[in-house]
Amino acid sequence: MATTHGFELIEERNIPEINTLARLYRHHKSGAQVLSLINDDENKVFGVSFATPPEDSTGIAHIMEHSVLCGSRKYPLKEPFVELIKGSLKTFVNAMTFPDKTIYPVASQNVKDLYNLTDVYLDAVFYPRITPETLMQEGWHYELEDKGQPLQYKGVVFNEMKGNYSSPDSMLYEYTTQTLFPDTVYGLDSGGDPAAIPNLNYEDFRAFHDTFYHPSNAQIVMYGDHDPEERLRYLDSWLKDFDAIKVEPKMPLQPRFTQPRREVRYYGAGDDADGRKAYVKLSWLLTDESDPETNMALDILSHMLAGTPASPLRKALIDSGLGEDIVGGGVDNNIRESSYSIGLKGVQPGDEDKVEALILDTLKDLAKNGFPQDQVEASLNTIEFNLRESNFGGYPRGIVYMIGALQTWLYGKDPLEPLAYEKPLQAIKTRLSNHEYVFANLIKQYMLDNPHRVTLIMLPSATWQSERDEAERARLDAARARMSDADLDQIISETKKLKEMQVTPDSPEALATIPTLTLADLEKKSKAIPITVIDDGATVLHHDLATNGIAYLDVSFDLRGLSPADVPYVGLLGNVLLEMGTDKEDFVSLSRRIGRKTGGVRSSAVNTVTRNEREAVSRFFLRGKSTVAQFDDLLDILRDVLTTAKLDNKERFKQIVLEEKAGMESGLVPSGHAFANSRLKASFNRSDWASEQMGGVSYLFFLRKLAERADGDWVSVLADLRRVRDALVTRESLIANITIDGDNWQALQPKLNSFINQLPITNYAPSDWPEGGDAVNEGLAIPAQVNYVGKGADLYALGHKLHGSWFAVQNWLRTTYLWERIRVQGGAYGGFCTFDALSGTFTYLSYRDPNLLGTVNNYDGTAEFIRAHTPDKAEVERTIIGVIGNLDAYMLPDAKGWTSLNRYLTHTTEEQRQQIRDEVLGTTAKDFEAFAEIADEVAKHGRVVVVGSPAAIEKANAEKGGDWLTVTKVL
Repeated sequence: MATTHGFELIEERNIPEINTLARLYRHHKSGAQVLSLINDDENKVFGVSFATPPEDSTGIAHIMEHSVLCGSRKYPLKEPFVELIKGSLKTFVNAMTFPDKTIYPVASQNVKDLYNLTDVYLDAVFYPRITPETLMQEGWHYELEDKGQPLQYKGVVFNEMKGNYSSPDSMLYEYTTQTLFPDTVYGLDSGGDPAAIPNLNYEDFRAFHDTFYHPSNAQIVMYGDHDPEERLRYLDSWLKDFDAIKVEPKMPLQPRFTQPRREVRYYGAGDDADGRKAYVKLSWLLTDESDPETNMALDILSHMLAGTPASPLRKALIDSGLGEDIVGGGVDNNIRESSYSIGLKGVQPGDEDKVEALILDTLKDLAKNGFPQDQVEASLNTIEFNLRESNFGGYPRGIVYMIGALQTWLYGKDPLEPLAYEKPLQAIKTRLSNHEYVFANLIKQYMLDNPHRVTLIMLPSATWQSERDEAERARLDAARARMSDADLDQIISETKKLKEMQVTPDSPEALATIPTLTLADLEKKSKAIPITVIDDGATVLHHDLATNGIAYLDVSFDLRGLSPADVPYVGLLGNVLLEMGTDKEDFVSLSRRIGRKTGGVRSSAVNTVTRNEREAVSRFFLRGKSTVAQFDDLLDILRDVLTTAKLDNKERFKQIVLEEKAGMESGLVPSGHAFANSRLKASFNRSDWASEQMGGVSYLFFLRKLAERADGDWVSVLADLRRVRDALVTRESLIANITIDGDNWQALQPKLNSFINQLPITNYAPSDWPEGGDAVNEGLAIPAQVNYVGKGADLYALGHKLHGSWFAVQNWLRTTYLWERIRVQGGAYGGFCTFDALSGTFTYLSYRDPNLLGTVNNYDGTAEFIRAHTPDKAEVERTIIGVIGNLDAYMLPDAKGWTSLNRYLTHTTEEQRQQIRDEVLGTTAKDFEAFAEIADEVAKHGRVVVVGSPAAIEKANAEKGGDWLTVTKVL
């Protein structure tokens, strides 16, 4: 067979569904497989994946993912990954560890930049400098600075996974895979169990790379509009130095159970275990079937069962009152054998049997009687709309397609079948049109008649966490007892050596190896998004963009018409309008109508300020999308929910409140940094105060009281709901935002005008909201092993005027000082800073952080670092490039329309955007020095908010004098 640049073409196939010509190759010398996806997408992608099944739960695959990015043959830096993103136009850079594979994807709109990213990643995976210190830093190590101190474990992944094991929802997922796949690699924790991570030694770690990180075990994807032949030439330059070997990753099938099993596990509930409830979850191992039709049918079935609040299985669980919110509710097909899970959280201990029986009885009824026709149509339309739209938000399409291809490719099957959805979709439609019981039969085959089922019960425990902590302490004490003085001296020496290595800057020669763009490669002018403002009784914004026949419509109302006491209701308002039904249909019929007739309707809120006046902008949105042919249906639905939503269903309302509360509580541990940031910013201005009331800790407290009020004083709650709806829905404050091409807009504009004219007019008047919240330092206590530490200030209130160079300094701090001090040295999973150019709020944040006061001290040392390490010209330029990449982020048409709307709301002009861009491009080292003064003031005047463990908060207060943090128990 003929070869091109060392590659044999195995298959060429056109995939019209994704407008792509796919070519599958095998590299003759190295054995690497390459999938080249050729299309007109300017957001180009490279990704390399390796099968990496672990043999234990030490987190070896996860730690390796971190470690290969810590220096390599061509790029002998401590963190080439960080240096790379500092000066890249990347639209995506990351790495991901799955239970049986590790993926390294990058994306960029600039072809030179894409190859720069690819070069660093290929050198990282094939030629990493994996030293003992790398494992110590990224995985785990003993830390001891003085013999009088207790021995500790430190490490980035160690602390990341401590955060993971502090989240009950994360533990539920781990327990699910452990119990469903007890005899395979999938029963292990590829991320790493903190109790097992210290079992990993350097020799096994090195051997893992030698075994799996070879081209013969690699699957490479290149995607986009760049030269397909150059892809092969370039990849051959990397692969030609390797000879093919035999790699045999062990990913066996799970032996099937002969009867269902029940497993009981526990999660840490702190000192509030008596007030916490159980999780109950049923899971089935489905199939390793690669047949696209079967897999698509299972995905559609999953959506039909629990994809919306009106789905019959989800509705049965919520209506039962046995729990507060569902868990699971979907097919997991990212490993060799797919599975399905569904259950409830917030279950009273003792009700586990009732939950299990309800799930099975509901499935039996659906298998016997089938689904309502409108439910089938709604789910089928939803899945088909999503497939055709191919809108994955911030994820580049090429990366999503890569992950999809690996669902079969990793296991030796056709990688293109998961991407070509038209044939299986039409086959399912044909079977349905022939009145075949497609989905009822799937329930019977894969669930009711399937003995490979696990009922997992997870109970709250007051001692689960303390027992793990005590076991860790005992293990450390035992290790120390076995150590001689010489051993302790060696650990102290290693700790010192590691810290010195972490603070020692890379040499200029090493930094110079990183490939980078130049300022000459950058666009000097900002790119405008087309916008036409029409003011005819209401404000309509139109964005003339090609959307492939999809209309994106946002309908918004001013929230300033609400009283301060009513603002928290906004967090619930979208669910109340969309999930309680209308005067003419219950919420089940409404939900199915949305699914059948549109691409979806969702709600959101925007809280920001205008650029010059800094006036609060707070608006509620219903965001819908449909084909042009469905636009009348979309408008009818929006009109019905806005004007005739049925608010008086007490039981349904309480269900919504409990689901929302449960979701907020589940998010506290995995997203503690977001809660800290929201609480921190809330003290600075009206809009951030409102945002925290609608979605922060204050909102969680509101929901808890509201659930009680709904039971004890429903009349007043109903009066609140009606008052909020009536105050909000008024033509006077309406802004409609539509993204569609000009030709279709001509046909849709009269329909939109008619919709607007049917909305009520009320006496709209803005309310007086608080300027902000309490400015004290706060400690928000949750049962967690890690902390989320924030500190921030309003730079404008401190007297500073915005300059574009601040963005460059922020980018630099995130990728140098904060990365090194908070993550590398401190052991947190993340440390970064944020800046809102509109409000002026600057915040530092850490993520899954073992420290508290040490992190705050590091924040306060920012100015000193800037003065001591002012970047040279080359580093300033790299930082500028990274900022321009952020300013020019890749956006699909709906995101462009939304971004333009936000510029309109904040009075941001193209001239102002260009000025900021010019200031970024003109940034010099002097601007960094000037920012040091700002950092000094943040250190002096900034407010601290910590979401973290009670012990850490108590310890910080003891060291600071007793009441440095005002303590509030959140969970």
